[in-house]
Amino acid sequence: MQKTLLYPICKINIGLYVVEKRPDGYHNLQTLFYPVGLTDSLEICEPRDRHVPYALYVSGVKNLCAPEDNIVVKTYLALKEEFDLPPVEIFLGKRIPTGAGLGGGSSDAAEMIKGLNERFRLGLTDDDMRRRIARFGADCAFFIDGKPAYAEGIGDVLTPADVSLKGKTLVLVKPPVAVSTREAYSGVVPAQPEHDLRDALSRPIETWRDTVSNDFERSVFRLHPTIEAIKNTLYDLGALYASMSGSGSTVFGIFPHRMEGIEAAFKDCFVYQERLRKASAETDKLV
Repeated sequence: MQKTLLYPICKINIGLYVVEKRPDGYHNLQTLFYPVGLTDSLEICEPRDRHVPYALYVSGVKNLCAPEDNIVVKTYLALKEEFDLPPVEIFLGKRIPTGAGLGGGSSDAAEMIKGLNERFRLGLTDDDMRRRIARFGADCAFFIDGKPAYAEGIGDVLTPADVSLKGKTLVLVKPPVAVSTREAYSGVVPAQPEHDLRDALSRPIETWRDTVSNDFERSVFRLHPTIEAIKNTLYDLGALYASMSGSGSTVFGIFPHRMEGIEAAFKDCFVYQERLRKASAETDKLV
C-alpha cells in the first residue's frame, strides 16, 4: 500500500503586536514566525474501503472534533473538489499541543496540501499552495516553506526574516490551561509598538527582554497567573529571552545551552526542548 508520510512542524511568535483594528473586525498584527522542530505525524494512504471518500484516524489528543471539522480533512475536500482526487485514508498523530499558540493545526493543513500535491502530482507551486491554504488560517501559508518570516496583516503577509537562533536551546512549556481568543484580546488596545520589531530582533538576544514583547501577555497573565509564573521561572533558570507564544498558553525560553532536568521545574506541564542548528525546521531534538 503506497503511503505518504509527513511531519508537520510548529512555530513560535517572537514579538507580537496588535497594531490596529480592521474594518472587517479582525486585527492587523506584527510578529515574527520562527519554526520549531516539534512535529505531528501525517500519513496519507490508499483506502481500504474505496466506497467512502475518506477516512480519518487521529491519535495523541483527547476531545476530538468531528472528522469533517478537522482541518486536514477540510484541506483534502477542497482539493478533491478542484482536482477530483481519489479517496484516501489519513492518519494524524498529534504531538504538538492544541490551543497552544504554536500553530499545530495550521501546520497540519499546510503539510496536507503539500503531501497531496506531491502524491497526486497536481503541479502546484509554493505560491499556488499558499493561496489555497490561506482560507483555513492566517498562519497556514507560513508553513509551506517554514522559514523565519515577519508576518503582518492578520498574519498572512509574510516577509523573509534574517533571524537565526543557531546554537541556542529552545524550551517550550505548555501548562494544562486553555486560552480563548476572546480572553487574549480582552486587555489589548491596538497601538504601534514602542520598539520597531525588525530593529529590535537585529540586536543581541540579551536585549530582547527590554524591547520585544507580546501584547497578549497582559490580559492572559491577569486571567491565568500560572502562565506568567512559567515565564518568570524560565528567566530564573537563565533564559536569555522568554515570552508567551501567540495567544498562549505555551511559553518559550531561549537558553545558551541544553537544560538538564528542566521537566522537574514544570510538573504537570508539557515540556519540550531542542538545540537549534540553523534558521529553519532542521533541528537537533533533545527530548
